[in-house]
Amino acid sequence: MKIRTVFMFVVFSFIIGSAQPQQLVFKSHGKVNYPLTPQEETMFDTIQRETFLFFLKEHQPEKGIVKDRTAKWAPASIASTGFGIPSFAVGVERNWISREKAAQITLNILKFFANSVQSTDTNATGYKGFYYHFLKMNSGTREWKCELSSIDTGILLMGIIFARNYYNLDNDVEKQIRSLAAFILGRVEWNFMLLPASSKYAYTISMAWSPEKGLQDYGWCGYNEALFLYVLAAGSGMENAEQSYKAWLSTYKWNTPYKGLSHVAFPPLFGHQFSQAFIDYRGIVDEYMKDKGIDYFENSRRATYVQRQYAIDNPKGWIGYDSLCWGVTASDGPGDKYNFGDKKFLGYAGRGTSGPDYNYFDDGTIAPYGPLSSLPFAPEIVLPTIKSINQKYGKHLWGKYGYYDSFNPTAKWFNDDFIGIDEGPMLIMIENFRTGFVWNYMMKDPIIQKGLNKLGYESLN
Repeated sequence: MKIRTVFMFVVFSFIIGSAQPQQLVFKSHGKVNYPLTPQEETMFDTIQRETFLFFLKEHQPEKGIVKDRTAKWAPASIASTGFGIPSFAVGVERNWISREKAAQITLNILKFFANSVQSTDTNATGYKGFYYHFLKMNSGTREWKCELSSIDTGILLMGIIFARNYYNLDNDVEKQIRSLAAFILGRVEWNFMLLPASSKYAYTISMAWSPEKGLQDYGWCGYNEALFLYVLAAGSGMENAEQSYKAWLSTYKWNTPYKGLSHVAFPPLFGHQFSQAFIDYRGIVDEYMKDKGIDYFENSRRATYVQRQYAIDNPKGWIGYDSLCWGVTASDGPGDKYNFGDKKFLGYAGRGTSGPDYNYFDDGTIAPYGPLSSLPFAPEIVLPTIKSINQKYGKHLWGKYGYYDSFNPTAKWFNDDFIGIDEGPMLIMIENFRTGFVWNYMMKDPIIQKGLNKLGYESLN
């Protein structure tokens, strides 16, 4: 009896000692519960279809990589390609492209990146599983002296994660997609991008590396578009991911620009939209947001309302700003040749506003993708805004791929270009609002589940 008792104690102790914390399952909540009229459904059908055409017509046929923008001189962008992957699938669901054709384009993308040169050579495509921000359309190799980009690689990888969940049929093409996705995702050496303890941005993920300058000593910190990057890295096996995430959270800026709209601030709207194009953050919180009592979805709703209130107040006196015309985010702009009096204008800039005392480069430029990509957060103010913008400016704003990137009523300027990293989130977020489509497939993935668990996410309630 004594031997048996000792044996049972040892077994029980082993089980208790080796038990792992219970892993939570984070689910997509699906579409946003907000009714649309038949006319509104038709409007979104048109917006999405025309935006989809950008990805269909601006990708390189053999490699699948997508142009950064429509300008003739523009190279491919790995982020534009990352947003393009689920955009092709939206086209399948909306009957604008066959599943077979979308799958083949996606397979071409994955084959290209899987087989591309990974080395320190300045003419490679990537290194350590990361890729250069811009690639030559013909060769798929590094364009200019651009950086090996952690965030843009991350967006590409999120598109690839979506692909391996959506393309789930038992045929040769879709099986290859899943196999190549696993290879590409598994090849990334995340620790390569971690900044050391000696850095001012210790333990955060570096923004970039280049063969000329090495690892950039500037990390992803503060609240911005890189929120998803830490989930992706943690779920992909990056060492000390929890420590890295704490370093990221420690630099948040909690802002109260208007009563009732306190939030973690990041002035450009895109910073609230990129991560949530892929991950459904509704009802889940990390330690920082748990303390604030809201999730990131609510945080983005407040940021969207702040932009509207800022436009109503219009402290800089820009023409056009009001409750039905707002959306300050990264975009093209008029440039200084349009300057007059005390009015100064920028070209491409990371514009944004989190209230009158926290602005980035606000020069009166509005980007339609700004409010539209916030549709899931605040449909009650986005819908009347986009209808009003259509009515007032539509004939100048609409081109072969839907909305041009931006316009500036003060400068009497309308852009004539389309930018992939603006087109993609707009298309995806409208679809998430309507059906939850991308969220539904992304939230199934083990990398996303593991990442959220590892970083300590839990239910808000």
